[in-house]
Amino acid sequence: MIYKIFPAVLFLLFSFSTSKPNSSEPKNSKSATHAEVITSGKLMASSIDAKVEMVYSSLHSDKFALPKLESFAVALKGYYSLKEKGLIKKDILTLVDFSLSSNTKRLWVIDLTTGNVLFHSLVAHGRNTGEEFANNFSNAAESFKSSLGFYATGEIYNGKHGTSLRLDGLEKGVNDNARARGVVMHAADYVSNSFIKNNHRLGRSQGCPAVPTELSKEIISVIKDKSCFFVYHPSRVSNFGAKSIS
Repeated sequence: MIYKIFPAVLFLLFSFSTSKPNSSEPKNSKSATHAEVITSGKLMASSIDAKVEMVYSSLHSDKFALPKLESFAVALKGYYSLKEKGLIKKDILTLVDFSLSSNTKRLWVIDLTTGNVLFHSLVAHGRNTGEEFANNFSNAAESFKSSLGFYATGEIYNGKHGTSLRLDGLEKGVNDNARARGVVMHAADYVSNSFIKNNHRLGRSQGCPAVPTELSKEIISVIKDKSCFFVYHPSRVSNFGAKSIS
């Protein structure tokens, strides 16, 4: 009896195995390609973030505090994009963090080749941008407001505030009127600890990133002629991307 059943069982097993779909059939190529693109994008983003953190951890200064990673990361990513496009030439990054109180030092000049923080300074915002804190920005002439975003530093000239530095806004609709508005870096006596002590806040400009008189010439000399200048505020981080750069 066993001998009669066994061949039947073998036949059924053979039939079941041959009825399975061929596992070697090609998968949907469109889905596979899409998955590869997504994975590649994630890897690229991860690689950039890792590079930013590596550069940030390599910053050093014996006498200056470092900027926050959040603002530095946005600044550095923009710097890489601008450098690739040839819109800036120097390995110098100036970061202004307008999320901070004007009573604190919120401007950094960083040499990205060495990782040295060259300057850490007070910096003014526009009179209509806010009191102690900057919170209202504009690209319009006569607004007396600061503009956010990425700039390329321009040439030095001698104006009513002495040695001054022109700035070219690189983001359309955000800061591209900077040169026409006369938004420049210059010295101001209201950018000082004594002014803060007497008025409980830093003095304000007509929209220019004004700096202390004793530091202005040194800072301007270092950052002039096509270096990256970035004004940060968290209200605009999510809107920034490579497409927003001219």
